[in-house]
Amino acid sequence: MVDSIALSLSDLHLMQDGIHPTYYPDAKIVCACGKTFSVGSTVKELHVEICSNCHPFYTGKQKLVDAARRVERFQTQSDKKSTVATARKGRKAKRAKLEVRKSKTAKSARPTPETE
Repeated sequence: MVDSIALSLSDLHLMQDGIHPTYYPDAKIVCACGKTFSVGSTVKELHVEICSNCHPFYTGKQKLVDAARRVERFQTQSDKKSTVATARKGRKAKRAKLEVRKSKTAKSARPTPETE
């Protein structure tokens, strides 16, 4: 039974012939910054806008192209939020202030031994 199930690698067809594009193991990638490198691809030459040489994540520089000003608006909004957040008092400060008020009103409402 095992002999009938076992197949040799020559009997297996991993890919069908004639339906797959040609694979180029040394395809050339050309970036807009001028860097070129080769990778495997189905296209001989690719032109890209950003590569690892000029991408802000890898370079640490923020280089954004934004025609609709979305990034600029987001940065101004985040700057406003951060200034408001630093000026705003937190819950702990508000609760502490409330406790001080409560303790003052509670002290004044209690009869003192001198007034009795």
